[in-house]
Amino acid sequence: MIDKNHFLFTKSFFFQTMHSSSINTILFSLFFFFLCFNGSTMADSQDTFQLPSPLPQWPPGGGFANGTIDLGGLQVKQVTRFTKIWATNGGGPDNLGASFYDPDAIPQGFSSLGSYAQPNNIPLFGHVLVAKDISNNYSYPTLKSPIDYTLVWSSESLDIEKDGEGYVWLPVAPDGYTAVGYIFTNSSVKPALDKVGCVREDFTDTPNTTLGLDNKNVLDINGLNVYDSVGGFRVRNESVGNLKGNLTYSMPNLNQIEALIQAYAPVIYFHPDEKYLPSSVDWFFQNGALLYHKGNESKPNLVERNGSNLPQGGSNDETYWLDLPLDGSSKDRVKKGDLQDACAYFHVKPVSGGLFTDIAIWVFYPFNGGARAKVEFINISLGKLGEHVGDWEHVTLRISNFNGELNSVFFCQHGWGKWVSASGLEYHTGNKPVVYASLHGHASYPKPGRVLLGSGGTNIGVKDDTDKSDKMMDTGVRAVVVATEYLAPAVVEPPWLNYERKWGPKIDYDVEKEINKMKKVMIGKLKKAFERFVESIPSEMLGEEGPTGPKVKDSWSGDECV
Repeated sequence: MIDKNHFLFTKSFFFQTMHSSSINTILFSLFFFFLCFNGSTMADSQDTFQLPSPLPQWPPGGGFANGTIDLGGLQVKQVTRFTKIWATNGGGPDNLGASFYDPDAIPQGFSSLGSYAQPNNIPLFGHVLVAKDISNNYSYPTLKSPIDYTLVWSSESLDIEKDGEGYVWLPVAPDGYTAVGYIFTNSSVKPALDKVGCVREDFTDTPNTTLGLDNKNVLDINGLNVYDSVGGFRVRNESVGNLKGNLTYSMPNLNQIEALIQAYAPVIYFHPDEKYLPSSVDWFFQNGALLYHKGNESKPNLVERNGSNLPQGGSNDETYWLDLPLDGSSKDRVKKGDLQDACAYFHVKPVSGGLFTDIAIWVFYPFNGGARAKVEFINISLGKLGEHVGDWEHVTLRISNFNGELNSVFFCQHGWGKWVSASGLEYHTGNKPVVYASLHGHASYPKPGRVLLGSGGTNIGVKDDTDKSDKMMDTGVRAVVVATEYLAPAVVEPPWLNYERKWGPKIDYDVEKEINKMKKVMIGKLKKAFERFVESIPSEMLGEEGPTGPKVKDSWSGDECV
C-alpha cells in the first residue's frame, strides 16, 4: 500500500484547505506528495538541491533503480523538470512563502498525475509522477483523462503577497477510475481534460494512516495552511487516491540493500556528556542480562547468545521482562554500554506500494538516563524520572525505487518524530546523513542544539540536548540486516527480534515524592512555573518501564508516527 508521506510530494512542505463541497463523498482522502528531486528545473531563481555525491552504480537485478516502475499494465516515471505556475511571496517558513509547479518535458505517451508545490525557504527538491497505459486493454485501459474538474480552492479573495491568482482543481474521474493528484493553475479557466490522467481503481488504494503535522512555522491563509518539513499540498474534505505498486518488481535485492546501507547509513553523534551509550544486543546478553518470569522472580535466567532462550511471539502480557545483572559493578558497567561493540540493526520494507523503500535503522542502548529540565533560568535534574533499562531508538531512510536516491530521513523522538527532506540534512561524508542523539534520552535530531519538550511555556520543558563529540557511531559499520519480509526467507530473523515482551522491568515509585524533592529548591514565580511544567511532563516519563522491542512498534509494519 502507498503510505501517506510518499505519493507525489517532497517532504518539506504541506498544504491543506478546509471548506464545504459536493465532493465530500469521494472515498479517498488526499495525500499528494512529490519527492526526490535530482535534476535541472525551469523554476525561476529558486536554488535546486542535489545530494553531495553522485549516486553510485547500484548492483544489477530486478526493477530497482531502473528509472521506470511497471505496476502491471501501468508504467510510472518521475519527471524532475518544472515550470513555475504560481507563488505566495510571504508567510510560512522564513516568511518566504511557497511556489507551485507543473511538470515540464513529460515523456511522449505519458500523462502527468498532478502538480507540485514546496516552500521557498529550501532548495527545490522533488519530482512529479507521470504514467503510461501499457496494458493493451482497449476496453478498460489503466489510465483515462478526467471528464471534468471541480474548483476546490482559489486565492482570489485572499489579501496576501502573491504572483497573480492561484487555483486548485480536483479532476472528476470517469467511473472505475480515481484521480491521484490535483492540478494547480494561474487561471480561473478549467484545465484541459488531457492535462492529467486518472488511474484505474484497481491500481489505487485509500491511505491507511493519518498525517500528523508539526505546528511550527505554519502559514494559515484563510484555511490554506503551509507547513515546514512536510512536502506538497492537500485539500482536506476533497480527496484523491494513492497508487499501489509492484513489490516483486521494484524493491531492492540483498546486494542492492547492502549498497544502499554503505551509501546512506547515517553517522550518529552523541553528546559530550553522554555516559549511557549503545551496545550490540549480543554484548548485552553476554554481559549478564537476565530474563525474569512472573511468579518466579527469585530465579532469573541468563539470556543466551542471540536470545535463543527468549520466549517467542505472543504479545506483551507482562509475564516476562529483561533486566541488568544483579552484581552492582557489572550493573553499572552494562548500563554504560559498549560503543566499540555497538552495531545497528536494519529493517527493510516497502512503502508507497513499492514506489519507495524504507530502511529503519535500530540502535540498542542498555540504559536510558534520567531526564533533565529547564525551568526559566534554572536547569534541574528530574531524578529517576525518565530512567529505564533497555532503550530502542531508530531513524528511517526513505529511498526512491525509481533511482535509488535518498529522499528523506525520519528522526524518532520519544514515541513520535519528524521527517526531514534530504535537502534539509547535514551530511558527514558523501551522502551519509548526520544524526544527533540527545543526552540520556537518545532521541534523534537532524541538527545540534536544545529542544524543550512539554507545554509549560517557552522557557520551561524537559531538555533534549544534542551536540557533536568524539563519541560517534557509523551505523554502516557492523551493520546487521535483521528483517526483509518481502525477501523471506532470504534473511533469517534473530530470536531476540521476535521477543515481544519488555526489555526492562516495570518499577513503580512515588512520582509525587520525586517531584517534591525538586520543588524544595523553588520559590515564588519559579515554583508556579515548575508546577505548570510538571503538568506537561510526557506520561512515558512517569515511572520506570523498559520498552518493547522493534517488532512491536506500530512503525514496523506501518508508517512512522509524526
